Amino acid sequence: MTTARFDPGNRLIAALDVATRAEADAFVAKLGGAADWVKIGLELFCGEGPAIVRDYVRAGRRVMLDLKLHDIPETVARATRQVAELGAELLTVHASGGRAMLETAVGAAGATRILAVTVLTSLGDPDLEAIGVKDWGGAQVLRLARLARDAGCAGVVASPLEVAAIRTELGPEFLVVTPGIRPAVAGVAGDDQKRVATPAAARKAGADLIVVGRPLRDAPDPAAAARAIAAELAGA
Repeated sequence: MTTARFDPGNRLIAALDVATRAEADAFVAKLGGAADWVKIGLELFCGEGPAIVRDYVRAGRRVMLDLKLHDIPETVARATRQVAELGAELLTVHASGGRAMLETAVGAAGATRILAVTVLTSLGDPDLEAIGVKDWGGAQVLRLARLARDAGCAGVVASPLEVAAIRTELGPEFLVVTPGIRPAVAGVAGDDQKRVATPAAARKAGADLIVVGRPLRDAPDPAAAARAIAAELAGA
């Protein structure tokens, strides 16, 4: 596990929620450097493969690779080792994979920091109950965050609604990365996201980094939208 101090930059991760390299490159060009980070998720990774991660890192981009790995420990360790060679700074795995899986990911990650995904922002309490989680969602998030901490993960991915509780319980050094962000100018209606907040609210709660997808991708001027969010984060 890496021990270097983490620099969050301007705290904004732009999600490259597109299918192709051409679309990703065009979106990144439109951002014009207004977001210090980019997130490569399953759609783009499956379409373009590891090369896009390697190329973006070589071009000086800070990359969060959002693969949400969840498998037996040996398989996740092998996959994590491959990711570490690409140079992504952050890699997501599912906390619900269990402590052994998390520990093997951390052990294989080299300089890449492992973030454990707690409860997806698309899930509400009825969804959790349907898959056998009887606790209120916030309690499940805290349980998984503690598990991730104990397994050596650098931090977690959690909705903005749980950030304050994670920060209070797990302290200032544990990274909290927050999706489900909806800028106030667009309202906080969540699309398929059920647990959302504004950038300022997430930052005030203690989020280290926020992930923004559709509000940037679909904005008439993505760079202006990103600069506004970055300013909101700085002001918070």
